[in-house]
Amino acid sequence: MTIPLEEEAKSQPNFLIVTLGCAKNEVDSDRMRALLLRDGLKETKDIAKADVVLINTCSFLSAATSESLETTFELADVKPVNKAPIIMCGCVPSRYGGSLAPQLPEVSAFVKADEEDSIMDVVDKVLGRQKLASPHTESPFGLRTIEGASAFVKISEGCDRYCAFCAIPYIRGHYHSRPAEEICNEVDALMKGGVREMVLIGQDTGIWGCDLEQGDSLASLLRQVSKVVRPYGGWIRVLYLQPEGMTDELIAAIRDIPEVLPYIDIPIQHCNERVLASMGRSGSRKQLTELFARLRKEIPGMVLRTTGMTGFPGETDAEADELAEFLQQEEFDYISVFSYSAEEGTRAAKMPGQIPEEVKRARTQRLHDIAELSGFAATARHVGERASVIIDGIEEGERGPELIGHTWFQAPDCDGAVHIAYGEAAVGDIVNCELTDSVCYELYGSITADENADKVR
Repeated sequence: MTIPLEEEAKSQPNFLIVTLGCAKNEVDSDRMRALLLRDGLKETKDIAKADVVLINTCSFLSAATSESLETTFELADVKPVNKAPIIMCGCVPSRYGGSLAPQLPEVSAFVKADEEDSIMDVVDKVLGRQKLASPHTESPFGLRTIEGASAFVKISEGCDRYCAFCAIPYIRGHYHSRPAEEICNEVDALMKGGVREMVLIGQDTGIWGCDLEQGDSLASLLRQVSKVVRPYGGWIRVLYLQPEGMTDELIAAIRDIPEVLPYIDIPIQHCNERVLASMGRSGSRKQLTELFARLRKEIPGMVLRTTGMTGFPGETDAEADELAEFLQQEEFDYISVFSYSAEEGTRAAKMPGQIPEEVKRARTQRLHDIAELSGFAATARHVGERASVIIDGIEEGERGPELIGHTWFQAPDCDGAVHIAYGEAAVGDIVNCELTDSVCYELYGSITADENADKVR
């Protein structure tokens, strides 16, 4: 019997995706979403209407693993009758592999991070469903469903650093760069779809191209991507640059390519040479001080984001003080702070000198306080400026409807936002805005017709 097309469409299953963790997981979820939509499934935000549930998990820290498991149990408990099968994807299956199935009978299937492009086959299997359409052959990397103003684009996968505290290499595997052509094609599709800011991400973006043809480098990639976004007036932002990746060529590219934002995110973790060496990282306080001084000189007005970790095994009170003093000295615009967590399978978890939890909490709180003082002050310094702002959405604020956006010195989803009195603008528009006030990391402003708004360059 032939099923009418309208009846076939009605019979297509609904899927729900729950994403935990970082922006890289958001990209993976979006690609899986695109694959499912391409094969005719329909997305729902209501678990009561879902025929299958995908949870894309994070396992960077033990707390993230716990959250992933707790969320899975919560999802399993929502529908006691006629439960939708749950598929666990991403970092937790990648990290723990076959040991999960006996412990998680609530989960119907497990999909590792490097297996997510086969998600349609897994969904068909758990639903007992025969594919209604012929298989597609084009690369899934060009498939995205982003409708907002900014999009994260992965330029690499994996990591070869094997820092003593980090499980990412064991979860995501060895470092490998995505080809430039593939990245540019994805960027072009996103720009055509209305995205105006490309945020390039990876475990270690600064060494992009090291495993490709001679001459490939992040600087060369930025030049290629800039040609794609230029006709749209778009922005390029790069996250997760390691200190060693800040070459002369890359610094010049960030400084000289108009589309590349002078926003540099360099996670240092620590500044003490002994602690860094114990972590399996290089550098010293002197070298980092010289690097940041050089960046500020070479790229005037640039914004700096960093990450600091305290409580690493063997960290003395004096070394913790040194990190706190360094973060105060450098006056970073944004600082993310982590308390060391002993992750299963990492070298640091077996090191002597594990720091008591109460000491780690106190040291972490001190760094949080420094981060807020530095970040709030950096945000306040922009009051009085006129800047270009990308509109991300519309929300109901205390004073009525307001436009929510971000400017070049605010990375989407992590650095605060600009709140603008409601005006004539749509999501994806880039407007000139006068910044009139700040509260913590948030800025307030109004759209201005003045053409002399401070540009990125």
